[in-house]
Amino acid sequence: MKESCVDSLPRAFGGPKGSGVIRRELADFIVEEISSVEPSGEGEHVLLHIEKAGANTDWVAKQLARHADVPNKDVSFAGLKDRYAVTRQWFSVRLAGRDEPDWSALNSDEVQVLAAERHNRKLKRGALKGNKFVIRIRELDGERQRMAEILEQIEAEGVPNYFGEQRFGYQDRNIESARALFAGELKRVPRAKRSFYLSAARSLLFNQLLAERVRAGNWNRIIAGERCLLAGSRSSFIAEELDDELHCRCRERDIHPSAPLWGRGKPDVDGAALAFETEVLNGHQEWMAGLEKFGLEKERRSLRADVSELNWEWGDELLTLSFTLPKGSFATALLRELLDYREDERG
Repeated sequence: MKESCVDSLPRAFGGPKGSGVIRRELADFIVEEISSVEPSGEGEHVLLHIEKAGANTDWVAKQLARHADVPNKDVSFAGLKDRYAVTRQWFSVRLAGRDEPDWSALNSDEVQVLAAERHNRKLKRGALKGNKFVIRIRELDGERQRMAEILEQIEAEGVPNYFGEQRFGYQDRNIESARALFAGELKRVPRAKRSFYLSAARSLLFNQLLAERVRAGNWNRIIAGERCLLAGSRSSFIAEELDDELHCRCRERDIHPSAPLWGRGKPDVDGAALAFETEVLNGHQEWMAGLEKFGLEKERRSLRADVSELNWEWGDELLTLSFTLPKGSFATALLRELLDYREDERG
């Protein structure tokens, strides 16, 4: 099978010390959304807490629209969730004077409506704090003591915040489509697909920058001119001068180093950080120009994914991991630090 653009990315903790299989069963990969929205108890929208199994988020949204007899645009969700998994997430449906349907009629092997609450606003993309994961790795083989040591390092330091292979599509097809889009070979691309392709291109550049920081050993440290992101906030500042307090805040994960999600905009770093980003991206001008052409604005993403509530349990050729990640971070970024995993054929 063709190597994914994620496969060759460097690891932070010395490389995997074992191997195993994920997603043999849907319940081997459980994801629960941590919402940032509290239902208001009134309004023209209904917030639905839904558990889905073996179904993708867009499909569930369309089922909700059909059941409530509303346009697809009146159904929203905070984030996309894996298809080959059991996931719990929130959706909103705008009823706007319509009678509320019997949500329990949707219940099936694929969808279960866990709760329905009235709300006064549409659920926006990104309206979540993070995600909780429970992942079983089967056919486990490797150095358990060394894997436990890596897990302890991950608990203390977090993991490189790589975008996972899901972002790039099967055999990196989203990347190939992005290249064709920028070259003008793809025309009249539906908006949703175009968004996937642009996100893949941005993610590719981010991963390249992060990979070089991992190789340099400073992916979890502040360098001169760095744009520091405040944990749990959209606020940031430039580290104009490095001092003990700044390094201490980074070690305590109060602030995080960052890299750009490329788009239009002036440089938002300085000094060594600017020189580094310029050098790494120098060979990717076509990707950068393509993203700017399609109107994306430059953003920043943390180089480090903070891992909390990390627990692990060994079984007979089995490892069960539970942990929480901030929104936008990939569970596979943690798994790849620990072991070489492969997905079961059905996954």
